[in-house]
Amino acid sequence: MTESPTGAATPAPPAFEAALRELDDVVQRLEGGNLTLEESLALYERGVALAAACHQRLQEAERRIEVLNERGRAAAAPADLTRDLPGDDA
Repeated sequence: MTESPTGAATPAPPAFEAALRELDDVVQRLEGGNLTLEESLALYERGVALAAACHQRLQEAERRIEVLNERGRAAAAPADLTRDLPGDDA
């Protein structure tokens, strides 16, 4: 769990695969059409959050692949790619 700016604990983002499965479930339920408007809105909001989490995770994975390709070897990329890499003066 992490702490939000308001001080409330927020759950850690789900793993990519779990988020993708849940997003698929949300889509199936919304497409089923047997929900109230409020249920649909809540599910839609959850779907948007899950899609954003998946997108972010994919971007992180893409960046790790880019780092590996730039290095020309199959060494593990740093887990924290928000910091500059040695030799990155751009």
